[in-house]
Amino acid sequence: MAFKTRITEMLGIEHPIVQGGMQGVGTAELAAAVSNAGGLGILTALTQPTPEALRAEIERCRAMTDKPFGVNMTVFPTINAPDYKAYAQTIIDTGVKAVETAGTPAVQEIWEMLKPHGIKILHKCTAVRHAVSAERRGVDAISIDGFECAGHPGEDDIPGLILIPCAADKVSIPMIASGGFGDGRGLVAALALGAEGINMGTRFCATQEAKIHPNIKQAYVDNDERGTNLIFRSLKNTARVGKSAVSDEVVRRLAQPGATFADVQELVAGAAGRDMLETGDLSKGIFWASMVQGLIHDIPTCKDLIDRIISEAEAILDKRIPGFRA
Repeated sequence: MAFKTRITEMLGIEHPIVQGGMQGVGTAELAAAVSNAGGLGILTALTQPTPEALRAEIERCRAMTDKPFGVNMTVFPTINAPDYKAYAQTIIDTGVKAVETAGTPAVQEIWEMLKPHGIKILHKCTAVRHAVSAERRGVDAISIDGFECAGHPGEDDIPGLILIPCAADKVSIPMIASGGFGDGRGLVAALALGAEGINMGTRFCATQEAKIHPNIKQAYVDNDERGTNLIFRSLKNTARVGKSAVSDEVVRRLAQPGATFADVQELVAGAAGRDMLETGDLSKGIFWASMVQGLIHDIPTCKDLIDRIISEAEAILDKRIPGFRA
């Protein structure tokens, strides 16, 4: 059985499975492996220190796969902002055909650069109102991110079981379900709820091709569905990360009266996180993780994972669902 949806047709991929853009993880090895397995691999632009380095990474990915892949561009609110337009120009110049975007409203400037070149824009949202706004502004697809997700779930706390169909009722462009997906049951559920594919981030971290230390991958296996912390809640910038001694300490400090970001800055610094991903020393930083950790029990190759998801989904549709009908 082939799962043919508007997402597979739009992106030219075999399976409706998209790898999320992940800082420090979305490199050529992982993106190429996902694309070779029939999904859409995603390079994370800002993992690369310069636009020139991104150009080299795109070419490195092309040397590993002849299948479609995309690039993530997330516009963060930050004091020392990177040259986002220079990164976008690199994407244009290298002929990438799909871009996953996320972040502040300033990302619209990036859309205006990309759209004249026929680049498909998949915009990640955490609320129905944001999805409607993005569709109105001309993006090609929505990636709707439920409360279960790793990273920033927004401040509304709406889980995917409600958020996905609510968004499907309001937007007409193709939609990808994101947040807490990791197996064939999730794929079938997403399709039933009105999505036309799934986006997986955390689950792809726990694969052979992800260039992160085995200790981090094992943490995803060892944690269960309760194994995350919500940090920055009091700062109105909620983020879901893996439960660890470091993230526990972040939560503790920010629960103190009058706490500010400065009180946890050294614990959550990007440099510390990159060091942790490379060395496997969980005491050095925090790692992004969704509730899907409860469904992660092994560290397969991307091909084995995607093949398994499709086989599970086929079995559900072929054997289980027909059995419920009289």
